[in-house]
Amino acid sequence: MAAEADAAPVPAPLARGLALVDAIGQGAAWVAAACLAALTLLMAAEIGTRALSNVAPIFPATIPVAWEYSSWLMGNAFLFGSAATLRAGGHIRVAALVSALPPGALRILEIAASAVGLGATLFLASSMTSFALDAMARGQSSAATGALTWPAKAGLALGASILCLQMAARLVRALAGLPPDAPRRAVELHAD
Repeated sequence: MAAEADAAPVPAPLARGLALVDAIGQGAAWVAAACLAALTLLMAAEIGTRALSNVAPIFPATIPVAWEYSSWLMGNAFLFGSAATLRAGGHIRVAALVSALPPGALRILEIAASAVGLGATLFLASSMTSFALDAMARGQSSAATGALTWPAKAGLALGASILCLQMAARLVRALAGLPPDAPRRAVELHAD
């Protein structure tokens, strides 16, 4: 892939649009972190409740919503974190192939992979959106807890849509000859 210095200048509106998509993806990563923190607290509370119920039978043996809510939190964490992971180049790829290709072939591969990825994420986002809208229209609630399911499903749809948006930005970058992944930040270790 051509270095950033070798790439043609990026028009300001395109640069601003790509920066906006990156900022949305970064914001979604913070939502993912909050979901993981809530999941951790929920599981710790579940473990604590179970331990207390063993000592004092007055405590319940479980938190009834723990497993259901933890699954929703995990799904939302995964999808909200995927866009920032994609931008950082953190998804699985075949490094041996990427490093062996000449720049022109690598660019073609990046364009093709991004186009396929855009199609897949567009399907995922539209399916998740349909899933959430259907749950809302039906007033669907959980059989286990009675909680409405559409808010969690809407989170999944939003996370998938942000991933789709980031994949579109990746395709635009590849077509424009820009590096599709964010520049890596080097971490320096100092021996004192």
